[in-house]
Amino acid sequence: MFDTLSDRLENVFSGLRSKGRLTDADIDATAREIRIALLEADVALPVVKAFIASVKERSKGAEVSKALNPAQQVIKIVNEELVNILGGETRRLQFAKTPPTVILLAGLQGAGKTTLAGKLGKWLKAQGHSPMLVACDLQRPNAVTQLQVVGEQAGVEVYAPEPGNGVGDPVSVALNSIENAKHAMHDVVVVDTAGRTGIDQEMMQQAIGIRDAVQPNEILFVIDAMIGQDAINTAQAFRDGVGFTGVVLSKLDGDARGGAALSVRHVTGQPIMFASTGEKLDDFDVFHPERMASRILGMGDMLTLIEQAQQTFDEDEAQQLADKVASGNKFTLEDFLEQMLAIRRMGSLSSILGMMPGGGQMKEQLASVDERDIDRTAAIIRSMTAEERANPKMINGSRRLRISKGSGVTVAEVNNLVNRFFEARKMMQQMTGGLGLPGMKRRSKPAKGKKGKKGKKGGARPHRPNPGGMGLPPGFGGGSPGGPGGMPQLPGGMKLPDLSKLNLPKE
Repeated sequence: MFDTLSDRLENVFSGLRSKGRLTDADIDATAREIRIALLEADVALPVVKAFIASVKERSKGAEVSKALNPAQQVIKIVNEELVNILGGETRRLQFAKTPPTVILLAGLQGAGKTTLAGKLGKWLKAQGHSPMLVACDLQRPNAVTQLQVVGEQAGVEVYAPEPGNGVGDPVSVALNSIENAKHAMHDVVVVDTAGRTGIDQEMMQQAIGIRDAVQPNEILFVIDAMIGQDAINTAQAFRDGVGFTGVVLSKLDGDARGGAALSVRHVTGQPIMFASTGEKLDDFDVFHPERMASRILGMGDMLTLIEQAQQTFDEDEAQQLADKVASGNKFTLEDFLEQMLAIRRMGSLSSILGMMPGGGQMKEQLASVDERDIDRTAAIIRSMTAEERANPKMINGSRRLRISKGSGVTVAEVNNLVNRFFEARKMMQQMTGGLGLPGMKRRSKPAKGKKGKKGKKGGARPHRPNPGGMGLPPGFGGGSPGGPGGMPQLPGGMKLPDLSKLNLPKE
């Protein structure tokens, strides 16, 4: 969503990096370019004015004039001010001392409240809570049914005593849900309310009635990040009407300019607490201002990437995999398949690589990544026998023909997979630690060289910690550098962007 803003800011900063000393004219020109970039991204004018004034004041102060690298100091200031606009610190949910905690969702129709209720319910369940969703949108056709379907997908109970479609009293449903939650031992109640395509008094009064009846601990205003400047007017209307304690940005994966979403915190004074970044129920997480600012400025989001990896990979299994890679030929095609499927569980490859520092500078390469290559590679490996997966060297011509027919690909693609696998395995053995889980240490000992001494020719290189500690299994992004355009390829010819072009910190 913020690609255009990121590109403009990168162009502004690229001119600064070549300067060893900044004049007032340089700062004024930079501020002017940043102002244009923010306005083009649809950021609200009052927010832009406050942002630019603060950046200019700090840039002309002592912290820049006395800095060893003034240009980098200005970039640091822009990053800090962007974090400040987005809310400064991460805001967490406030839970009631005596359960259940009541969370009320409010917003316009089409903002994604019902789907978000399911996402929030699944997220709360993963945090160890026992949530219950309450269907209080009795106006929109099939809204109750939609919440029931979403709740079933999320594995969360739904309280829906009324059929909806214009039938039932939402205030009574909300009030009765609290007693139901107490009896059923649910510690969190998420109330989905009705919306309209536009703000009207009837909708606002209904939301106020539900609020007064259940006395929620949190009122989350769900806003479509793609609606542009109208997001500000809508947010102000809900703040003055129902009131809210936090904001949830939905559809943050859209291609709109999205700057208005950045303005909500500054205009309403309430923090952005969650962000929905896709259609799947897992595409939902806590909003971290500093991480979003880092993404916008093209510096990646390694912390989120590490957290996703820690949730996806089992550390013991990852350690065993690392040992197999280090020990030689024990890394098999079965291991490689498990590794690829684990990476897929983290999300799309383009989104994963986009969170790495410098990933924003490789948009064209990221766009060329074909997720279906993983499916084709998996089909080829699954068409092999267990013996063939464990020992790929035994796959001769007749076996490759059988595998190609079983997986629906050509013999050339099977050949390519086997050849790429051997190349990738060789490269992984040469890596000084791969991309292992944070803190994971290689247990293998250096081998003895030809002369019987450790560390001589033929000995294994000692493990060094992985820069950034990114929690991906060994070999991710490996393969042969001989692919089209110099891009490395995974077995099966699956293309990935050249990771050497990313600005990862050096060891």
